[in-house]
Order: sequence, then structure tokens, then C-alpha cells
Amino acid sequence: MKKIAVLALGICLFTIGTKAQTLESKYGLDSAKTILNASLYTEYFKQGNFEEALAPWRYLFLNAPAFQLTVYARGEKILEHMIEKTKKKEYVDTLLMLFDRRNQYMRNNPNNREGVVLGKKGMAQFRYSNGDINMVKDAFNNLLKSYEMDKDIVPAVQVHMTFHAACQLARENQLSKDDFVNLYIDFADFADQQAGTGEKGCEAFLVCKDNLEAMFIETGLADCMTLNELLVKKYEANKDNLDVLKDIYKLLKKQECTDLPLYATIAESIYHQDPSAEAAYGLAIMFYRKNDIPKFEQYLKEAIDKTDNETDRGDYNLNLAQVYLSTKRDYQQAKKYALAALKSNPNLGQAYLTIGLAYASASNSYEGDEFEKRTVFWAAVDKFIKAKQVDPGVADKANEFIAKYSVYFPSKDDAFFRSITAGASVKVGGWINETTTARFKE
Repeated sequence: MKKIAVLALGICLFTIGTKAQTLESKYGLDSAKTILNASLYTEYFKQGNFEEALAPWRYLFLNAPAFQLTVYARGEKILEHMIEKTKKKEYVDTLLMLFDRRNQYMRNNPNNREGVVLGKKGMAQFRYSNGDINMVKDAFNNLLKSYEMDKDIVPAVQVHMTFHAACQLARENQLSKDDFVNLYIDFADFADQQAGTGEKGCEAFLVCKDNLEAMFIETGLADCMTLNELLVKKYEANKDNLDVLKDIYKLLKKQECTDLPLYATIAESIYHQDPSAEAAYGLAIMFYRKNDIPKFEQYLKEAIDKTDNETDRGDYNLNLAQVYLSTKRDYQQAKKYALAALKSNPNLGQAYLTIGLAYASASNSYEGDEFEKRTVFWAAVDKFIKAKQVDPGVADKANEFIAKYSVYFPSKDDAFFRSITAGASVKVGGWINETTTARFKE
């Protein structure tokens, strides 16, 4: 009945319509046909019947392009539905044409913003590019132009998609490394500003900022020297801006560019402005790079005391344990801080590896005869086994250590004279203080 009613209305309107002269006029080339098809497509659209709406909508699109802004807004949904259903390229081409005609024929409509429409076109181009690098390039250019024209209202998803396109172009050498890194810095700043405004959608920009960083790092295109050249300029312009300094510090740290002089400068500047746990940790790493171990210990212990984040506390304690193990060769302290790391993060496999290595390294200084010194390797291998149980990510390294140190197990003959059999429970005393299981080398 709805279809019949719409047709009747269209016929009635057709009888009173008048001919229009040009496409530029509101009703196009034939006002009666325009009104009839507008009635038909509107009713079908409201019913969600996009396929039936397509033909009358197409008439308006081609013959009365200046009729109404809603023809373009609804046309997007109709065409996206047809693209999803048919996968036909001609519908993609029509969708892209829609954005061009919208800006052409709706340019005087106060509710039509050219930059916004250009952004819509760019997102559609990228979404349906299907590996066509030239289409990606066109998408990027349109998205970037849209961003520059209407930055005040650009949505987070568009910023994300623009940078996604930039990543693809940079990998294909269609965008220079300098332009790529500068774009990241600009977008990261913009996302940070938008997230800090308190306006609607700020959460989306917080997510956007994290996504930008993840994509940037994943490309592998920003080496330390490139970053240094660009970030030095940014630092010089923002020496007193703590938020900017923290962003630079975070980026250098993630890219493992902590040997750069800029990293040290940033770390000290952040600490003086905000002596937080993270700032203290930054200084600790800086002094470690300079081989100033006392200063490293001082600031790392400060970071441990100040942090409220258990994951960070675990990592800080592990770093300290590893320095006591490898640099200071203080194996008891290495165990102490590795255990503190495990208290914060029980699944920290590296901490168990550190304890095992501390035991193995201390075997020669363990009080007792040769047999008792070799029992220390039982306790060490126990820790390597535990490491791969809690953290599969360290399994390869754990297996390497198990193979390396198992050859130092006591022999069956040595154990025989002590009445120790395979599987027996054995106490390893002293600061090691572990109960282990007897095993023998082959």
C-alpha cells in the first residue's frame, strides 16, 4: 500500500510540475520527474529497502543534482550498501563521484562543508583502494587537504585513516621519511590537543594517539638519527612544555634511541620539572649508558619507591637485579631484586632466568665440597624451568640455559657415596636456600 500511495502522490505532483532549464536549478531538468522520484526513493529509504531506492535515487543524482543535500547523505548509505552486497567497482566509482558532485552542486548550502566532504571521499578511497597505490595516494592527498581545511571538526577516525595511508605510502617510497615523521609529530600533537580539550569525543582522540604511535613504530621507518634531527627542533621549541617533553622521551625510549644525547637532555629536563618515577627511571637509564652505576642505582631505586604501577615496579626491580648480576656480580642482591620483581609480576620469566643465572654464577663460591657445589646447578635449572612455565616468551633462552648448565650436574657415582638417589629431595643452603630434586648428568 505504501508503494501505491507514493506512486499516486508522484502522479499528482507530475501533473503540476514544470520544466526546468538546467542541472543547476533546484528541480533539475524535469521538476515533475524530480518530485516523483524523490517521493519514491524517500519511502524506500525509510523502509530500509536500499536496492529499490537505488533507481529513483540515481535519477535525482544524475538529473537534479542541486535538489537537496539529503540526496547525497542518503546516497552514501545506499551506495555503501550496494558495494557491500555486490563488491562491484562501479558502485565505488559512483560513490566517489557523489562527493565531487556534492561539493559542486551544494557549495552554497550552509550545511555543506567542502573539507568535510573531501575527507569523506578520502576515507572511501582508502577503504576501497584494494591495494591500488595510486588510489591510496589520492586518498591521502584528499584526507590531508580536508584536515588542513576543517581541522576544527575533523574526527579521530579520519586522522587515524590519514596516517594509515601515510604508512602505506612511506613503505612504498611514495612519501619521504622526513614528511612521514613530521606528519606523525603533527598528528600526535593534534590528537593530544583534542584529547585535552574535554570536548565530546576526547576519548576517541586518546585512542587515536595510541594507534598513531603503534602504527608509527610498526613501520620501522623512523631510525634514531632521523628522529634525532626532527625531535631536536621540537625540543628547542618546547623546552618548558612538560607534555611535549614526555612525548619525545616516550618515543625515543620505545624506539630504543636512549644512546642519543637528546635522550639524556630530555630525561634531565623532565626530572627537574617533575621528579616522578618515570623521570627518575629515565635518568637511571641515562647514567647506565654512561656506565655510572652508582647514579644508576640511586635513580632506579628512587623510581621503585615512587611508582604506583606494579608492572613498572616489576620492570625496575628486574633492571636492578640484572645489573647486580652482570655488572656488579653481587648475586645475593641480584636474587633479592629479582624476587621483588616477581612480587609485582609473578609471570616475569626474565626474573626467574636472572635468579637461575645468579645461582649458576655463584656455584664456585658456594661453601662445601665439589659435589655440594654442583648441587647448586639443580637449583639453577629449577629456575630456568620455572621461567618458561610462567612466560613462554623466554622458553628458547630458558632451554639454552638448561642445556648449558645441566652438564654440571653431579654424577650418579658421586651421589652413590652420599646415599642420594635420582628424585630425592636435597637442600641447597646458604643464601640460595632452595629445596631441589636430585638429577644426574648423563
